[in-house]
Amino acid sequence: MKENSEASRRGFLKKLATTTAAVAAGSSLLAADKNTPSFYYLKKEYKPFGPNDQVNIALIGAGGMGTQDTIVALQVPGVKLVAVCDLYDGRLADAKKRWGNDIFTTKVYKEILNRKDIDAVIIATPDHWHQQISVDAMHAGKHVYCEKPMVHSVAEGPAVIKAQKETGKVFQVGSQGVSSLGNEKAHELLKSGAIGQLNYAEGFWARRAPIEVWQYPIPDDASPQTVDWETYVSNVQKRPYDSKRFFRWRNYTDYGTGMAGDLFVHLFSSLHFITDSMGPNKIYASGGLRYWNDGREVPDVLLGTFDYGKTAAHPAFNLSLRCNFVDGTSGTTYLKLVGSEGSMDITWDSVTLKRNKTIASDDPFYLEKLRKAGQSNSSRKQILPPEEITYNAEKGYLGGPYDHMNNWITAIRNNGKVTEDAVFGYRAAAPALLCNDSYYKNSPMFWDPENMKMIKKA
Repeated sequence: MKENSEASRRGFLKKLATTTAAVAAGSSLLAADKNTPSFYYLKKEYKPFGPNDQVNIALIGAGGMGTQDTIVALQVPGVKLVAVCDLYDGRLADAKKRWGNDIFTTKVYKEILNRKDIDAVIIATPDHWHQQISVDAMHAGKHVYCEKPMVHSVAEGPAVIKAQKETGKVFQVGSQGVSSLGNEKAHELLKSGAIGQLNYAEGFWARRAPIEVWQYPIPDDASPQTVDWETYVSNVQKRPYDSKRFFRWRNYTDYGTGMAGDLFVHLFSSLHFITDSMGPNKIYASGGLRYWNDGREVPDVLLGTFDYGKTAAHPAFNLSLRCNFVDGTSGTTYLKLVGSEGSMDITWDSVTLKRNKTIASDDPFYLEKLRKAGQSNSSRKQILPPEEITYNAEKGYLGGPYDHMNNWITAIRNNGKVTEDAVFGYRAAAPALLCNDSYYKNSPMFWDPENMKMIKKA
């Protein structure tokens, strides 16, 4: 691995040294002044579809995320929405207003799976229903796009993987940024040696607005008459009807997976795609409920640290993730990879590469100290501003969520592979869910990412 990495690094440095190499490779140089950053376009090409390539889809779980997933899916040429399932009457009515009175609506997801005119389903229910509906859908002959995290607990993952293998259905986990131009470019740059040997990675989310932190609005007509509460809680602890637990489900452990399952899992998915990693082997988390004292059962500040062991794909490195719901000043999210020769700041639409650069020191104070000590030459280095190159998606780019959905639809048409199948999705979900376990147990968790099994330490 070391020889291949060194060859890649030399190749990258040679390519970086000349802008003509970048242009020849298909990138458009916007600015090349050595005193200013360089910018490159990232481009995406999409394959055309034929007249026999129509894919009929249904939505199961028509809340905010499910609605947005469906909007994106319908942007892919040749996709048609046939049916919608949800446990709340108001969402079914909204679906007909949005997509037409001719779509079939129901509160029973198995009625969706029994329909012969449906090829594939989007599953965007609360997390505690992901595993069961995914397994049932694949065994009913449907392809599946399941929102992240793929499962509600680590124990549920093998059943989804087994169902995908047994049925051969196309299963994609919906961490929308995985298939993005930004991730693709970061993967290419890391493999080419752009930042040297990977040592460390970090990521964060910061939010403050009520809807962003899961204080979702509760409809005025929400009641046991308009919500099928009995079905909703049929696979968890039975409780009396509670509108907050239905409409703000992310705040409660019976139904959601907290910050780690909702947000950390995006960063795990992107990191694993970029590094070809199977995941960490040690997980530790801390945090607390600091601000949103609204009855929620999950923290609003969460910190996670993760140890990644050396593999054939990457050296050993450390990951730090943090998320807080009390900061509205720090933007949204980022993933940063730090190597021996530089770093990359990665979003779904861009990558900013920064490379360290040093020259011999000309510090007169330091040189005088050396002279008095009888030394005339110095090998000390001075840190200079890094060389910086930004790769931005070209204008008109349809975005990471579109690419991820298009990846799924294309695989259905061609019986091909997706970016985030059940194995990939489980390897991203497991460390996020174990992060929750570590937080609640106040103990490190140990994981075998290759064999996807818990490790018990004495």
